[in-house]
Amino acid sequence: MQVFTGIGVNGGIAIGQFSMYQRKVTEIVRKSVEDVDSELTRFQEALEKTVVHLRKLYEKAVSEVGEATAMIFEVHQMMIEDREYIASVENIIRAEKVNAEYAVDLTAINLSNIFSSMDNEYMKERAVDIKDVSKKLLSFLQDNASEEIKMNKPVILAADDLVPSETVQLDRTMILGFITQQGSANSHTAILARTMDIPAVVGVNIELNSELEGKLAVIDGFDGRVYIEPEQEVLMKLMKKQLQDNERKSLLKQLKGKESITKDGQVIKIYANIGNSEDIDSVLNNDAEGIGLFRSEFLYLKNDTYPTEEEQFVAYRTVAEKMSGKKVIIRTLDIGADKKVDYFNLDKEENPALGYRAIRICLDRNDLFKTQLRAIYRASMYGKISIMFPMIISLEEVRKIKVIIEEVKKELGEEGISFAEVELGIMIETPAAALISDILAKEVDFFSIGTNDLTQYTLAIDRQNQKLDKLYDPYHPAVLRLIDVVAHNAHDNGIWVGICGELAGDLTMTETFLQMEIDELSVAPSKVLALRNEVINFSSK
Repeated sequence: MQVFTGIGVNGGIAIGQFSMYQRKVTEIVRKSVEDVDSELTRFQEALEKTVVHLRKLYEKAVSEVGEATAMIFEVHQMMIEDREYIASVENIIRAEKVNAEYAVDLTAINLSNIFSSMDNEYMKERAVDIKDVSKKLLSFLQDNASEEIKMNKPVILAADDLVPSETVQLDRTMILGFITQQGSANSHTAILARTMDIPAVVGVNIELNSELEGKLAVIDGFDGRVYIEPEQEVLMKLMKKQLQDNERKSLLKQLKGKESITKDGQVIKIYANIGNSEDIDSVLNNDAEGIGLFRSEFLYLKNDTYPTEEEQFVAYRTVAEKMSGKKVIIRTLDIGADKKVDYFNLDKEENPALGYRAIRICLDRNDLFKTQLRAIYRASMYGKISIMFPMIISLEEVRKIKVIIEEVKKELGEEGISFAEVELGIMIETPAAALISDILAKEVDFFSIGTNDLTQYTLAIDRQNQKLDKLYDPYHPAVLRLIDVVAHNAHDNGIWVGICGELAGDLTMTETFLQMEIDELSVAPSKVLALRNEVINFSSK
């Protein structure tokens, strides 16, 4: 028996055979080029492919691990599109008349060395991100971008390291757990392991070689230990520990079908956030009571052109039908800021978070907005659909929306197309909306508080700016006061209020939200049962 130690980044016990992951290593050779313009074109084409690839990873991550964790790939896209990064590569190609591969590799080395030398641990981790996106760019330059980790049976994966793009593409049905020689508790890969609920230990002091292939291994993600061919007594103890963990998870499953009600009789709805119609199985398996946030922009992000009314109608109808009468709240198009779609032809903005986005685009491009509303209203006949509108800051916006909705309903009626009446709500994401929520509540049926953006705008902190991560505080008293104000204003005007931001799934905040009398919390499907457990065990006495 051999025992190795590392950093347990996600609790859980995994028992199975080792499988070594050896990524293809292509040596980067410095080559002189005569046609510099042609080499620059090669670089730009590979860059464009990399950006498209990162967008697809983002979409996959949103649907599987949630929007907050998926931001990893938005950060990667920002890095690869950074002017200094691009300028460095292009300058090396021009000045030294060398191949793009060499220029990208040299740029990656230079930038990662800068990050690695910083005192801040978080910034040191960005060196890994630079290497990751640069490797992906190199793979497109070298025409070997299709490499994926594929297994034919469930195994424990062992690697020198796993970058985020590799981790998010793992087939969870084939990965019992993983270990890496490198990595830290704060790395993006560690965050993904926790979100994907894969037992993992990183920074393991182990020498990986072919002799380990197929050997029985056990990962203890709680203690950060890795056992190779454990002795029978040790194996039995670890199997008992695994059984206890599984029993804990099983207890949560027993909460399926139960009402989310506190010991004092306070009822709260626990809904799920989804990124596309493929997430419905997870929503149902985790017994969510409805969908509190259906991010409709996935239809636009995955397309090369504007999705048609029929395409949208089919997607919305599918979700409504599968939810069998449970509420489905569709958020209208939330493009702009950190979500870029080329065919929208949006101008580059110095501060996109405060720019042309979400409802501002919809009210400006009425045809686009009406197409989506028509599709939603048509789908309303197949389930219990509600609509909410993002990034509201004024009463005028809400009234304009309602005028357009009446126009859509009139058109559908004249065409003989049936539709149901639906609840209309708005997202409270700005201090402006929170502070006039008493006025806005008179115009809508519900509020849904988006804590991610509300925190960003309240604290004047760009949540995409890594240098400000320590200042980004969703527990800030100002943020919590605004949430409390919104809840009171909603109830005073007879409408319900929910939270669909990341804070909704933070179990340390559940008691606070119950005390604020929040009516609904919408979280990632995997968090539904754990949240219900917190609710049913809560008592204000």
